[in-house]
Amino acid sequence: MATKKPPVYFFSHGGPTVQYETEHPAYTVLQNIGKEITKKVKPTAVVVFSGHWEADSNGVEVNSAEHTDLIYDFYGFPPEFYQAQYPNRGSPQLASKILDLLTKAGIKAKGVTRGLDHGVWSGFHVAFHPEENPLNVPLVQVSLYSNQDADSHYRLGQAVASLRDEGIVIIGAGMSVHNLRDLFATRGDPRPLPYTVSFDEALKEAVESPPSERQARMREVTKRPDARQAHPRFDHLMPVYVAAGAAGEDDGKQTWTLHEGSMGWAQYRFGDVPTL
Repeated sequence: MATKKPPVYFFSHGGPTVQYETEHPAYTVLQNIGKEITKKVKPTAVVVFSGHWEADSNGVEVNSAEHTDLIYDFYGFPPEFYQAQYPNRGSPQLASKILDLLTKAGIKAKGVTRGLDHGVWSGFHVAFHPEENPLNVPLVQVSLYSNQDADSHYRLGQAVASLRDEGIVIIGAGMSVHNLRDLFATRGDPRPLPYTVSFDEALKEAVESPPSERQARMREVTKRPDARQAHPRFDHLMPVYVAAGAAGEDDGKQTWTLHEGSMGWAQYRFGDVPTL
């Protein structure tokens, strides 16, 4: 029986509170996606692109270390948030393979030693809980560009797409809508702002368009009038472009979303889950 490529995923990962807010609707959703990956997809490794790591405007970086500390890249939270742990191990061998693929694709890339940021470990702590649903495979993080360019990030995903042939799951981690300024201005009012709904729906239509049209449709989304309301910077948006690029000819599907104030929680899967 032929081995199918594993799906590609986009996680709307939430903030540093996500792993503690067990009653939030996204908590169970992320748990179920994590179980789908560990129990059904059964990856050989995971490669993740987070909205919290941007390298250069014309180059990316790959964490090539096997063991690194977590990065607590947030401010003003209770002290215990800065004591959080997420056991993980990298893979210098996989990092080297990624660097080779990027170089062959004409992408400037270099290996670095860097910890996991909370764009990875906060959501992963829910999806791949260390005790309840451990990942138990190498986890390698790759940066975004700092250029916020849709096509550059789509091509970045295309460059690493062949990793799927080896059973590696590629995950983009960001938010489908992410406006912290308005989150603070509305004091966390959960009623969705108009752009949260309109942009999230437009992104869904583009991601779910036929793969032959997807890159162009997703490019147009970044030019919408509400795009810079939904994302004052595109750092949390670009990971879904990486995921879509890595998906190749596989269809994209929004598996869940929630419109909460100035935040959109869309989750995407590209490709099919293996049937047992």
